[in-house]
Amino acid sequence: MSDGSAIHMSAAEGSRNWYSPLLAPISQVYGAGVGLRTALYKGHWLEAKRLNRPVVSVGNLTAGGAGKTPLVILLAKMLEQAGRKPSILTRGYKRRSRESCIVIEPGRERQPASDEVGDEPALLARRLTQVPLVVSADRYSAGRLAESRFGVDLHLLDDGFQHLHLHRDIDVLVIDATQPFASGQLLPAGRLRERPVAARRADLIVITRGDPKANQRIAATLEGFGIRRPTFTARTRLRGLAPVNSPGELPRLPSADERLRPVLAFCGLGNPDAFFRDLERWGFSLAGQLAFSDHHRYDRSEVQRLLDQAKASGAEWLLTTEKDVQNISEPWTGSLPLFYCSMELEIPEEDSFRREIFSRLGKVEEGKGK
Repeated sequence: MSDGSAIHMSAAEGSRNWYSPLLAPISQVYGAGVGLRTALYKGHWLEAKRLNRPVVSVGNLTAGGAGKTPLVILLAKMLEQAGRKPSILTRGYKRRSRESCIVIEPGRERQPASDEVGDEPALLARRLTQVPLVVSADRYSAGRLAESRFGVDLHLLDDGFQHLHLHRDIDVLVIDATQPFASGQLLPAGRLRERPVAARRADLIVITRGDPKANQRIAATLEGFGIRRPTFTARTRLRGLAPVNSPGELPRLPSADERLRPVLAFCGLGNPDAFFRDLERWGFSLAGQLAFSDHHRYDRSEVQRLLDQAKASGAEWLLTTEKDVQNISEPWTGSLPLFYCSMELEIPEEDSFRREIFSRLGKVEEGKGK
């Protein structure tokens, strides 16, 4: 592609073990800074601010691609079904707006622009139409605003495991089984935001994209640090496909014949090979696949190059993620159809997960005198 960020890759390849030795000295400095900051909060030299309502944080140890946003959606729906009124507090990574705080009010027709609020908040707004979102780097101020304007009774802190400035009542740590601790190296040489020992702060652990062997390896690594927490596994389910140029059309599951039509798949995710593996698991015939950097925005020239690549590979259509659709700059008018996958996270032991969440919430609210 035009900026060199696209690569051809197979479902078995990717960047999950990426490591740059040249950046190792910077990683040492970064790690020392992370350790010092954590110690200052733990020793109460720095105080985390508390909101009036409970905070449930969803985060991870690696940079991007673990499945945090789908888990936020699952939690929000679970809470709504129980009659709760959650807000979502999110930073809005790579948004272009310079406003310090953006409020996305509830509404079935809301369609915030991803370049203004960020692609993940735009996706959350589409999928959770009755949940208020506040986009701001200052999640404490965002939470206060949500409490005063919308009367919410709890907050979901998106990508909040390292946001120690805000007190959280429940910390849910997401671990991607395909890259649980990446190369074992901290940013920027590797992909770890913190060392695995930081999982001690978690109250619950959700392992995504796992299998029994991978889950056992992760459990053994954590137990080596003396970490034993309630742990749940999650998998990605295809809700259906929808054409990008028909916004009112609901996703539907494709037939077996439709899945056999050759398709060019592309995405800009933190873990793109996981998406390609899911497509193969769901029975799609991949004529080609292209991966971009996380949160990548597609301009007109790149759209044309995608079409050229699709035709060269013999693909009859193109397929991407719902998150990527937010980053296509102009309406799709290509000569080949483009569909997006509507996906959701499911936890086989959802009843146990639900009981764990609500039991902990009950104890928090009892302590706050709700």
